[in-house]
Amino acid sequence: MDDPVGPTTSRGGAFSEPPRDRGRLIIPMSGSTDDLSLIDACRAGQTEAYGVLVRRYQDRLYPTVLRLTGCAEDAQDLLQDTFLRAYQKLGHFQGESSFYTWVYRIAVNLALSGRRRKRPTLRLTGGPEGGPVETAADAHATDPSLPIERAERDRIIQEALNALAADHRAVVVLKEFDGLRYEEIGEVLGIPVGTVRSRLHRARCELRDRLRVLVDEEVPARHGDPEPP
Repeated sequence: MDDPVGPTTSRGGAFSEPPRDRGRLIIPMSGSTDDLSLIDACRAGQTEAYGVLVRRYQDRLYPTVLRLTGCAEDAQDLLQDTFLRAYQKLGHFQGESSFYTWVYRIAVNLALSGRRRKRPTLRLTGGPEGGPVETAADAHATDPSLPIERAERDRIIQEALNALAADHRAVVVLKEFDGLRYEEIGEVLGIPVGTVRSRLHRARCELRDRLRVLVDEEVPARHGDPEPP
């Protein structure tokens, strides 16, 4: 099957944003039915419809790819490559799962395969700027020390995740952070449920030991108390 015709590009191969006053895309903006309508519109040549899907889901997907890659720059690359790969394979999307689930699987498997583009050509507008997605709690925190403590905690956890093997890190992220069931993890990764359970058990044990070491290392530096005489 031939690849679908790509969207218009600007200099450097990036997706160009269509003028907002063209008015060609008039589609309701809620629900999975809308996702299918946007996909149909994209297949019909309204390539700006795909930009709507990207903007809708890139922030939701970003925390997962950040934890899988352990690096904001790599997460941005993977995020862009994921949506580019999804666009190229849009003709294979049958609607048996939600569009987000489909894109999620692409992202996880790209992260594990290591076959990511060095210079993706899909420019994502309005996405995360190289850092974690800010939540409402972050934006409205009254205690100025809370974001700092949260960032320190997240840094320690991410450092421990980075020390895991990629396949072990994946099951931890999918289970502990994204809340997938064992069966769903097996489906995303293409492995039996028994393998999911065994990997998760080993990963949890290693992660627990690694976090204990990291916390022990961080406490003296964080408190800055002098050593007792």
